[in-house]
Formats: sequence, C-alpha cells, structure tokens
Amino acid sequence: MQVKPGPEGRDPQRPLLGFTLGDTNGIGPEVVLKTLADPRLLNLCVPVVYGNGRLVRRYRKAMADQGEDLPWHFISSLEQVNPKKINLLSAWEDDWEVQLGKPTAESGQAAYLSLAKAVADAKAGTLQALVTAPIAKSNMPEAFAATGHTDYLARELGGGKSLMVMATEFMRVALLTDHIPLKDVPRALTPQRLKERLQLFADSLRKDFGALHPKIAVLGLNPHAGEDGTLGREEIDVLGPALQELKGQMPTLLGPFAADAFFGRHQYRRFDGVLALYHDQGLIPFKALAADEGVNFTAGLPLVRTSPAHGTAFDIAGKQRAEAGSTRAAAWMALDALRRRRQAPVPAPKLEKMPKPLP
Repeated sequence: MQVKPGPEGRDPQRPLLGFTLGDTNGIGPEVVLKTLADPRLLNLCVPVVYGNGRLVRRYRKAMADQGEDLPWHFISSLEQVNPKKINLLSAWEDDWEVQLGKPTAESGQAAYLSLAKAVADAKAGTLQALVTAPIAKSNMPEAFAATGHTDYLARELGGGKSLMVMATEFMRVALLTDHIPLKDVPRALTPQRLKERLQLFADSLRKDFGALHPKIAVLGLNPHAGEDGTLGREEIDVLGPALQELKGQMPTLLGPFAADAFFGRHQYRRFDGVLALYHDQGLIPFKALAADEGVNFTAGLPLVRTSPAHGTAFDIAGKQRAEAGSTRAAAWMALDALRRRRQAPVPAPKLEKMPKPLP
C-alpha cells in the first residue's frame, strides 16, 4: 500500500491517526473523547475521528460535555484536515438517536460506517494508523460479515491474513485461533496454520515492536502440555514436529509449554512473544496481568491497527465511569509501531517512555 502525501504544509513526522467510534451506544465514544483530551496527542499526530458531528455533540452532552473544549475541525475528507486540531470526519449523514446502554440496529450501523470509511481511506493510502473502539458483533449489519475487527480487516486489507496480538510493554500474546468455538480448536491446530501465524507474529515483533531476533514461546493445547501423550497427543503429533521444522528459520522458537505453569511462573517475561492456541488460553492471563492498559494489535496488515482490550461495556455507557487507559495505550502503541515502520529520523517517544496517562 502506497502512502499518499498529506495536505500541503502538514509535518510528515506527524501522521494521521484515525479513531473509529465503535458501537455508539457503548463506551466507545467516551473512551475516544477522553483519549483525545490528552494534549500530548496533538504533538505526535493529526487525530481524525470517523463519526458524525450531531452524534458526538449528543454524546458529549450525555457525558456532561466531556470533550466540549477540544479543538474540533469538521471535515468531509482527509484532504481537509487541520494539523492543529482534532478532525471529525463525517462517516454518515443519518441523525440517529443515542440510546446509551442499549445495542440497536442504528448503533451497529454507525459502528460499521465509521469503520468502513476508515478502511476506505486506508485502501486509498491516505490513512496509516487506526485505533478502533469496541463493537458489539451481534448488531453489526450484514455487510460487516466477520467475527470481529481482526477478521474484517484481514479480509479488507490483509489479503485474508492477519493475527490478533494482545500487547503491553512487558508481554505480547498472539492467538493461533481467536473467535471460534472451543470444540473446533483441535481441528484448526494444523502445521500450516502454525507456520503461517508464527511467521506473521515474528515479522510483526521485528517490524512493529523492535525485537530484531524475536524469542517466541508456544503454549500447549492440553493440560500439562499433554504430559507425554497421557492427556492428549496434539503436542506430540502436531505441535512438536511443526516447531522442530520451523526452528531452522526461527532458532529462538521454544515450546510447547504448559500454559498454567508458564503464566504462573511469569515465564512470559523471558520472551518477546507468546503464541496461545485459543482465545481464553491467551486472553484470561493477559487481561488479569495487563489490567487497564492492554492493547489489541492486529499484525499482518499494511495499516497499523490497535484497539483497547475491552468491550462495549453497555452497562456503564454514558455514566463517565469508563477507564480510557487502554485506549490511550492503543494510541501510543499505534504511533510507536508506525514510527518503527517508517524509521523516522526523529523518532516519536516509545510507548515505554511515554508519561503516565492523564487522570
């Protein structure tokens, strides 16, 4: 994907950073507004919110005018961005009602249109990085036709290939399988999938996270990693041979490890990345350890995409109780990854060097 130059006069070291609003009846708009309230963001990038002016004003009122003092600039295309302001790009024209705490067909449509417009700009080469707010897959329109952001972006931008990576500054956990039923995981555990996902992971660790020779741990599928075949043979029949074959390309690839002991002994700190085999195997320990600053990173795309590591939280929507730490971390991580990809001569602050988030 070729990145086109931005509007005349814009500092090329301050990239366009897009934000989608997610389900507009959830906490997505709230955490985006709270993230945009951090004044450091405008020093690092040109923020672009894909949304609707009327909806943002209504949501701001529901949040006791959260974001009222932000320097908004309303635009209809990226050619009109103001590098000194927060740009609100109109992604739809309908005047839908905000029904906080309740997923509706309209809020799902708004989430889709926000995302689809950002993806269109990414395809055009004008948007280099994107932070997506949470969606509720149950009310997304048929046009979405995906199990989540990762699958949708893989289809639209990644040639059908992508990898979900949950990341913080001290741990990165990738998922061999993500949103599939647990009963289908053993069938999805194939040598081809392992090789493809591990290659995507290693490439991203080098390109996006700066690990020149990434050390990757692979978890086992069964309790105690199968315990020599007595608790399952996937480690012996599939994982072992595939990992041995890959060691020629990735000499620092190790495993399979028993997942409980691996996380319980904090072994993840010895590795640049960890490949979990199914959703809960990776996300339960990650969310328990990462607290409110975990980030969902999509590897394998020409676009840098991050997201907060939480859902729509309809139960607290509009109550000003949503923590924005994960969304802030997603913004910093997106900019850090983009800096590494572009190899900018004057680097932006690294994620681990960023000041503490504002209250």
